[in-house]
Amino acid sequence: MSELVTGDAVVLGLRPARLPSRALAVCLDLLLAWGVYLAISLALLTATASLDMAALAAVQVALFLLVLVGVPIAVETLSGGRSVGKLAAGLRVVREDGGPIRFRHALVRGAIGVVEIQLLFGLIACVASLVSARGRRLGDVFAGTLVVRERVPVPKGMTVPPPPPWLAQQFAELDLSRVPDSLWLAARQYLMRAGQLDPAAGRSLAERLADDMRAWIAAPVPPGMSAATFLAGVVAERQRREALRFAGSATSPSAPAAAPAIGATVPASPSGEPGRPADGVSDVSESPAAGSRSSEAAGGAADREDEGPAGPSPSATGFVPPS
Repeated sequence: MSELVTGDAVVLGLRPARLPSRALAVCLDLLLAWGVYLAISLALLTATASLDMAALAAVQVALFLLVLVGVPIAVETLSGGRSVGKLAAGLRVVREDGGPIRFRHALVRGAIGVVEIQLLFGLIACVASLVSARGRRLGDVFAGTLVVRERVPVPKGMTVPPPPPWLAQQFAELDLSRVPDSLWLAARQYLMRAGQLDPAAGRSLAERLADDMRAWIAAPVPPGMSAATFLAGVVAERQRREALRFAGSATSPSAPAAAPAIGATVPASPSGEPGRPADGVSDVSESPAAGSRSSEAAGGAADREDEGPAGPSPSATGFVPPS
C-alpha cells in the first residue's frame, strides 16, 4: 500500500477554509491592527508635532509597515499560522504539505495581503478565493500555504453505515489472515475520520484503500456497494472475529484432577488396613525402580532355596570342618 504523505493529509485530514470564515478572520485582524495603528499614530503625532511634514510622513510610513505589515507577519510566524482573527474563527495557516509555516511563508502572505486586501479592499482576495478549489487567495498561492479549519465536528464512532445484512455471510467467508496491520490501521483511521474529510478526497481515499484491501483478500467489491461501505464491512468482520477469539481464549477448560505424587502415603483402604490399597487397585506409590528391586530380591531368594540351607560358603571363609 502506498504511504499517505502529509501533502494529502492537508486535504484529507482538515477541511480547507472557505470565504465566509476567512473573511470573518480577516475582518477581526484588520479591526485590531487598525485600532492599534490609529492609537499609536495619535500618540506619535502628539509627540512629534514639532517635526516637519517630511519627517511626519516618514514616521507614518514606518508605523504603517511596522503595525500593519510587520506585526501580522511576526504573529503568524510565532503562533504557527494562528492570528487573533483565525484563532477566533477556528482557522490556521499551514504549508501545502501540512507542516507549520515559516517566516518566509508569512512574509510572502503578508506582503501580498497588503495589496490584495488592504489597498484593493479585499476585492482580488475574494475573487481568488471563490475561484480556487481550496479557497486560496493570491498570497497563499505564491507562498505555498493553505488556510484550513481546525475546529470541526468530531464524529462519534464509525460514521460510515454498516453493510447490508444480506452481505454478512459473504463477509464472514473472507480470508482476512493475509491483510497487513498497516492496512488495517489505515482503514480504521479512515472510517473514524470519514466525517472530517473533504467529500471528494475522502471518496478517492476510500477507493484506494478498497483496492488495496481487495488485493489482499482476493475478493471483489460487491456490485452496487460503495468503497467506504465495503471497508466498513471488512473492518467490522475482523473486529467480530477478534471478539470471538478473545472470548474463546478467556474461557479455559477445567483442569483434570491431579494424580497423587510418587511416594505419597496411600490412604487407608475400606478394610481398615492403612497403607494398603483397596482390592483391584494397584499401589500407585510403587515406582518401576522399586518393582525391579523386588523382582531381583525374589530371584535371589529362589536361588538360595535351590542351593540349600543358608550359611557361609567354606571357600569364602577358608575353614574346613573336621571329618
